[in-house]
Amino acid sequence: MNHVRLETKKVPNWITFLLAIACGVIVANLYYAQPLVGPISIDTHLSLASAGLIVTLTQVGYVFGLLFIVPLSDLIENRRLVVSALTVVICSLVAAPLAHNALFFLVTAMFIGLGSVAAQILVPYAAHLATEEQRGQVVGNVMSGLLLGIMLARPIASFVTDLWGWQAVFTLSATITAILTVLLAFVLPERKPLPGLNYGELLSSLWALFKTKAVLRRRSLYQACLFGAFSLFWTVIPLSLANNFHLSQQGIALFALAGVAGAIAAPIAGRLADKGWTKKLTGSAIVIAVLSFLLTHIVEGYSTLSLVMLVVAAITLDMAVSGNLVLSQRAIYSLGNEIRGRVNGIFMAVFFIGGAIGSALGGWAYAYGGWMLASILGLSMPVAALLYYCTEKNN
Repeated sequence: MNHVRLETKKVPNWITFLLAIACGVIVANLYYAQPLVGPISIDTHLSLASAGLIVTLTQVGYVFGLLFIVPLSDLIENRRLVVSALTVVICSLVAAPLAHNALFFLVTAMFIGLGSVAAQILVPYAAHLATEEQRGQVVGNVMSGLLLGIMLARPIASFVTDLWGWQAVFTLSATITAILTVLLAFVLPERKPLPGLNYGELLSSLWALFKTKAVLRRRSLYQACLFGAFSLFWTVIPLSLANNFHLSQQGIALFALAGVAGAIAAPIAGRLADKGWTKKLTGSAIVIAVLSFLLTHIVEGYSTLSLVMLVVAAITLDMAVSGNLVLSQRAIYSLGNEIRGRVNGIFMAVFFIGGAIGSALGGWAYAYGGWMLASILGLSMPVAALLYYCTEKNN
């Protein structure tokens, strides 16, 4: 009865720390290629017009994994499922630097995304380990690791590429991920889900869960709007920094590092959610996201002061997104142990689709109207979330 013992004992700090590091290392694989689209497309003979497929197919693989692999955590022993998914990631990371044509690299990119959903098996796994009283704190700590992975991936990829070439990014990640997989296989406690639905029934229940669970639906849409704004911001800002502020790749990497400060909101939000502040904090996070975009227009032109305001906006936007993510996950994990894997898969898939839409809109808007048009679209997303939030009656 391992699953019973795990859910009633307090989680040791070292396990929470290991899960946080694991989630950060795994999810970073989704973002390494974003600043490297140029050199990768040159080496794999991918046309610049199609270079966006490098990021898109990684995201497509991730969404497929969220919908078809993550729900298995309600069916299959979790540690074994995580190790299997990470094996796919390691093989793909090893194959990526060997790619000499576009098709081969794009296929490996999709499988990197597919296997990286291991992180989204570990987050609800951490919630399973935690007691009800500490669940928000544990999820917040683990999510801060995951968010650091997202935020650090781009600057790390840029720095490593400058030193050793883009192939080294994937080779290093394959090595680190392999060490992590062995560690997780040996030290994580088992978690066997209670007997329930078969795989076909599990998948067919996804839409029913989204339709019937108001908390899941609401939380997914809040986060889709915020993550859409976040993705738009981080797609467009590197272009603006290079074109308007004339920053080098190193300078853009340093700017991205500044945004990492926003990850501090995750553990704080988790602790406050445990005290029953979820609804107020959600409203605050959405308002902060709105203000972040407005902040970028306080100082006109491309002066040092306007660059400082962009840095502040990056930090506050990251705080809003990371804080609301933890609040949302704590809320949806309270819907029941037996559906936690599926609920997490649906939630992540919906908000990741929001992010993909934000990235696509950002590139288009910047091409036709610069930061002004892009920021208006970015602003509209948290404004939509705020209007929807005003219709919420309960926590």
